[in-house]
Amino acid sequence: QMQLVESGGGSVQPGGSLTLACAVTGVTYSPYCMGWFRQIPGKKREGVASFYLGSRATYYHDSVKGRFTTFRDNAKNTQYLRMDNLKPEDTAMYYCAASGSHCFWNTADYDYWGQGTQVTVSS
Repeated sequence: QMQLVESGGGSVQPGGSLTLACAVTGVTYSPYCMGWFRQIPGKKREGVASFYLGSRATYYHDSVKGRFTTFRDNAKNTQYLRMDNLKPEDTAMYYCAASGSHCFWNTADYDYWGQGTQVTVSS
């Protein structure tokens, strides 16, 4: 059974940085895309970053462009989300997900999800 295990969340002051990791185990297929999403209570889950495994192209939501970077370590089968210059509005539960078909931020396209890791930005 394929599993995505996230780590790296925590509490940080505005302007600080965190790096989230998403380790993929029990690989049952080669994902086409790895996505990062976030969700706050009462709101829909929104996509913030995507990574195409073939081309290594990346895409970012406008709200995080220039501050977040997603990258991959193939040897460790781990996807990362580096978050710099964090703002209070970045506070959310963050999820990584694997898609075998698309790299848009439609949650229905993603086959596997991590358990989520909380990021809190406050002074």
